[in-house]
Amino acid sequence: MRIPRELEKLMFFGIFLCLDAFLYVFTLLPLRVFLALFRLLTLPCYGLRDRRLLQPAQVCDILKGVILVICYFMMHYVDYSMMYHLIRGQSVIKLYIIYNMLEVADRLFSSFGQDILDALYWTATEPKERKRAHIGVIPHFFMAVLYVFLHAILIMVQATTLNVAFNSHNKSLLTIMMSNNFVEIKGSVFKKFEKNNLFQMSNSDIKERFTNYVLLLIVCLRNMEQFSWNPDHLWVLFPDVCMVIASEIAVDIVKHAFITKFNDITADVYSEYRASLAFDLVSSRQKNAYTDYSDSVARRMGFIPLPLAVLLIRVVTSSIKVQGILSYACVILFYFGLISLKVLNSIVLLGKSCQYVKEAKMEEKLFNPPPTSMPGKPSSKSQSKCKSSQGLSMEENLSASVTSQPVHQKENVIPLLVTSSSDQFLTTPDGDEKDITQENSELKHRSSKKDLLEIDRFTICGNRID
Repeated sequence: MRIPRELEKLMFFGIFLCLDAFLYVFTLLPLRVFLALFRLLTLPCYGLRDRRLLQPAQVCDILKGVILVICYFMMHYVDYSMMYHLIRGQSVIKLYIIYNMLEVADRLFSSFGQDILDALYWTATEPKERKRAHIGVIPHFFMAVLYVFLHAILIMVQATTLNVAFNSHNKSLLTIMMSNNFVEIKGSVFKKFEKNNLFQMSNSDIKERFTNYVLLLIVCLRNMEQFSWNPDHLWVLFPDVCMVIASEIAVDIVKHAFITKFNDITADVYSEYRASLAFDLVSSRQKNAYTDYSDSVARRMGFIPLPLAVLLIRVVTSSIKVQGILSYACVILFYFGLISLKVLNSIVLLGKSCQYVKEAKMEEKLFNPPPTSMPGKPSSKSQSKCKSSQGLSMEENLSASVTSQPVHQKENVIPLLVTSSSDQFLTTPDGDEKDITQENSELKHRSSKKDLLEIDRFTICGNRID
């Protein structure tokens, strides 16, 4: 009976983490792009004292902004009304199958898309003296634009299917789609779960719930536009929205309650999960952080805000017409309101995160982070074994860790696979690795807090998909 309260605490904290990363795209990212472009234009005034024209973070900001603008204009060629009537003409059972396929495709796209974006950020910011062993920035950029565009279309089809379910007369499609949530219980309750696997599933549930909230917002915007923003129609949609949210919460509670019961996991594990998410936030706010906060959330939860932001901007601009000086003044005030919400949300999250980190006694990890938390840098034990063969300087490791996607060399693959506790469920040792895994078997009974910290949060891989 403690599971619902502890789970909802974790979900509440995680949803606000996703909201913070999502609001970053609309509020601080345009300002950062403007500052980066301003530095680029005023560079002759400063002279070429630095080797870099822009800092790595500014290069990533410009790339994100350009991808957003290009995909927004590409979305104008996708007709939402035609898609709506095309989906509405299908049978109920066909739409049910389509919605299931879209959910699976969304998880696969999220997993593959973060790797594409990481590869783009790395190739754009890597040191120029390094020997390039990959394709250039331009091919990666076109791949990233294509990914964001296709993922935005996929989410649009999801929102359109949900809109058709809301507007169906007998609500049979909406009932079937809600019953689809209960299929998750059958697929996950009777499987064996370790604490790390349950942590990954909890992150996936947080991302799924936040995405559903944004989809419901898009559905309400489209319906209100069709009814000329009549407030009475909002109360017609309200029961269906509450029904979808209640079914999602009920399914998560039942699923987690029985998983913890069958696998003999206590309810206190959710406070450890929450402390681990808080540790991510606090460590990414440090001055010498190795990754941006929004990228850290994307890797941990599989939540990528760019496609969702493109779709929401497209729907809002097509639903709301801005005409006249007063309308533009309202838009500017709304933008400042979003910035205020983002800043206040960040302040509250940072304060709560510091509190959770102190309660979990993880403060020393902030100043002495575990070796696996630094991308492209092996553990100290592995480093002493491979120092003579690798010959990598500390400067090169630190320059590689500035960007969000490390390049794992062949010598570093085995130590990283061994030291990451989450990968022990995915890899099977053979040959020389057996000795290393026997040494690491003594670490099996460590506290779960330390295990959670050693989950590799700089790569997103197949274990994000339950």
